This record gives sequence, C-alpha cells and structure tokens, in this order.
Amino acid sequence: MEERIARRYAQALSSVSKDVAADAALLNVLSGVISDKEIMNALTSPIIAAEKKTDMVLKALGKRANATMQNFIRILGEHRRLDLLPMVSKVLNKELQKESNTYEGVVRSTHTLDDTVLADLEETLKKYTGATIKLDQEKSDLEGLRVTVDDLGIEVNFSKQRVKEQLIDFIKRSL
Repeated sequence: MEERIARRYAQALSSVSKDVAADAALLNVLSGVISDKEIMNALTSPIIAAEKKTDMVLKALGKRANATMQNFIRILGEHRRLDLLPMVSKVLNKELQKESNTYEGVVRSTHTLDDTVLADLEETLKKYTGATIKLDQEKSDLEGLRVTVDDLGIEVNFSKQRVKEQLIDFIKRSL
C-alpha cells in the first residue's frame, strides 16, 4: 500500500522536476537521515504538529533544496506523508535505473573475487539482460556463489551442496 502511494508522489515529483537525478540524490541523503529511529519517531508522532515536522525536514535540507523540492516536502507534510520519503526515494531510484538501463547487484561468497572475474560476471549479465549491471561484493557463509540483481529479478546460485546433490542424482538415474 505504501509503495503505491509513494509511486504516485515519485511520479508527481519526476513530472515537475527539472533535474530528477539531483532531486533523487537529495532524497537519498534525506532518506538516510530519516531512517534513524528517533527521527522517524518524530515524523510519525501525533504530538508534533505537521508544520513543525515539515520545517524540521526543510531545515535539514537547507539551501541544497530547490523550490520544487521544497514544495514537494511541504505537500508531503500537509498530507502527513513525510514518513514515506525513504519509499519515494526508492521508487524514484528504480525509475532512474530503468531510464538509464543501469542496475546494481550483489555477489555473495565466502571468498573475495578478483576484479577481472567480477568484470566477466558483469559482462555476462549484460549479454543476458541487455542492461549494464554494477556488482558489489559481500561476504557470506554460503559455500559457492550467489549473484542477485533485485530490480531485474535475477538470482543465480552456484553452491557446492547443490552441485553435489545434482551429481548424486545424475549417477542414481544413470544406474
């Protein structure tokens, strides 16, 4: 439900914004600040007036916010939707990724991969999807390799356990 509402606000912002990428970057910074538990509690508190919440967010932005962004924050404040700012930021980032055909993914494994291997993975995914994909590495307990690109719905998993099970299954069927 919240994502649907956030999508409407993101579409409204992108339709009136002169520089959507700059506004999205500003919202990303703001979302990072708002994700703090105390600040989110203040934004959702019924005790604090909506005007004070809006002023608090606008002061946090300072001079970095253009007139369009200031008006956008005021509208969110009037409708008591300031807590949706992280979701609006996420939706706006997805739209920008679709437009630029550039996505981010994650490679999880127990070992750190070389830059050449990572570049080969990115190139293979580019051939498969037709999109430019930037992969980041994360350490995990998984014995093998897992590549995920959430925005494209891609998940590739190579685990030792799975290969072992498939090999045993193949041997059983061939006997």
